[in-house]
Amino acid sequence: MMAITRPERTDGMAQAPQPYTILVCDDDPDIVAALRIYLTGEGYRVVSASDGTEAVETVQTTPVHLVLLDVMMPGLDGIGAAARIRSASNVPIVFLSAKGEEADRVLGLHVGADDYIVKPFSPLELFARVRSALRRYTQLGGLPATGEDGHVWRTGGLEVDDDRKAVSVDGVPVALTALEFGILRHLISSLDRVYSSEQIYEAVWREPAFDPGRTVAVHVRHIREKIEADPKHPRYLKVVYGLGYKVASA
Repeated sequence: MMAITRPERTDGMAQAPQPYTILVCDDDPDIVAALRIYLTGEGYRVVSASDGTEAVETVQTTPVHLVLLDVMMPGLDGIGAAARIRSASNVPIVFLSAKGEEADRVLGLHVGADDYIVKPFSPLELFARVRSALRRYTQLGGLPATGEDGHVWRTGGLEVDDDRKAVSVDGVPVALTALEFGILRHLISSLDRVYSSEQIYEAVWREPAFDPGRTVAVHVRHIREKIEADPKHPRYLKVVYGLGYKVASA
């Protein structure tokens, strides 16, 4: 039975799916290596560049969902690279800089950066800024609302991509089993429509329902534990007592 799980890591721990590609641009190879470790550990795909010119070329030739860009680099610096990238793309740009003065931050934002992180920074701060930038990019239309074949559904911060078999909440990948994914996909594809346990069972399991109430309820509980901030008071996956379940508009 297929399951949507994290790819195997060499250390035996699970790794999240990689729905977003992040470009890391810094002339210090040690910083690039560290950021690659941090980000791939969180499930992102990472490509790299060593200067501004290479960063611009990468954005032009590679699907990138966010750029982490050092400010001070030889040749084309981060400010110049950001200006060129922004002239052709609305991909989020987050500056990395040892200069934290207000004037530097204002300049970065003026050329089109979405955020500015001052070195040194903690991995937790990095992850928070990356997730926030990706969330805004997704919810405000930077990414297509649907795939070409209409196989991506979103409500609030919840995204279900059928083509990639990927689920994320506020930009954070969520690992679901195949059955959990099937239930969530079935419900989100018809927002606010209520489906009975029997209807869900037959649509997802594709066989006559057998004890659908208990079976579906168990899977719904597992989905809530993974996608809801407070599973007891769900925002997305709701029960309509006596009738069934729905994914609500958010």
